[in-house]
Amino acid sequence: MGREMARLFAAEGAKTVLSDIQAEPLEETTAMVRDLGGETVAIETDVSQREQVDRMVQSAVDRFGRVDILVNNAGYGYGATIEQTTESEFQELWETNVLSVLFGMQAVLPIMRRQGSGHIINVASAAGKIAYPGIGAYSATKHAIVALTDSLRAEVADAGIHASVVLPIGTRTKFFQAAHLAEGGSVGPHGPTQSAEHVARKIVACAKRPTPEVLPYKPLRLGIAIKSLMPSIMDAIGRRSFRKQTEVDSEPTRMQAQEEAPHGEA
Repeated sequence: MGREMARLFAAEGAKTVLSDIQAEPLEETTAMVRDLGGETVAIETDVSQREQVDRMVQSAVDRFGRVDILVNNAGYGYGATIEQTTESEFQELWETNVLSVLFGMQAVLPIMRRQGSGHIINVASAAGKIAYPGIGAYSATKHAIVALTDSLRAEVADAGIHASVVLPIGTRTKFFQAAHLAEGGSVGPHGPTQSAEHVARKIVACAKRPTPEVLPYKPLRLGIAIKSLMPSIMDAIGRRSFRKQTEVDSEPTRMQAQEEAPHGEA
């Protein structure tokens, strides 16, 4: 999804700073953006490390003089029941999925305050609104991203800064393609999915016209309402889904470690 965002931001004429923990996909995305005529900087970054995030943001300022849009998109998934979830896995999941978002926001906020403008877009998940069985730890990290974004929105509104959270459902990316069970089965979205390009287009649209929440899959809004008004119904749906899932998936499964996190500079 990060690569699709980089392509679409470049098509809009945005100057971008791209980051990824893996050098090869970062180089490929950078080459694609430049082939499209986009101006970009690539910085290999582990976003779970504050000093590396600070370095990346400073590089953006050094090159372009400002930061107009930050998209926090890095993360990985972990499929396991609460009983199966280990302390070490939960801690690593939290560092990559949540602390990276905090570090990114804290790095750009002083810059955006000086500018008197800016937009922070945090990519969470539908699991940030509805906790699904079998991915409780992952859902917890996405709920945290929603909470951080909601709090930030009120805190920076008077500074001319926008904060948005994106809530995609299962997205057809390498995030799921890379997931495999030890027994040879595959792990992926159990239910409807959407393309990375579709989600990326919604994110770029939000960057152009800020909204508090982006729901690329519109029926999710109904699910959120049912969860709020009739939680027992969602519990029943969750139980049924979990029974089907456990017929195939029996072991804890880590999914793709980190996608590109494009940081658009206008």
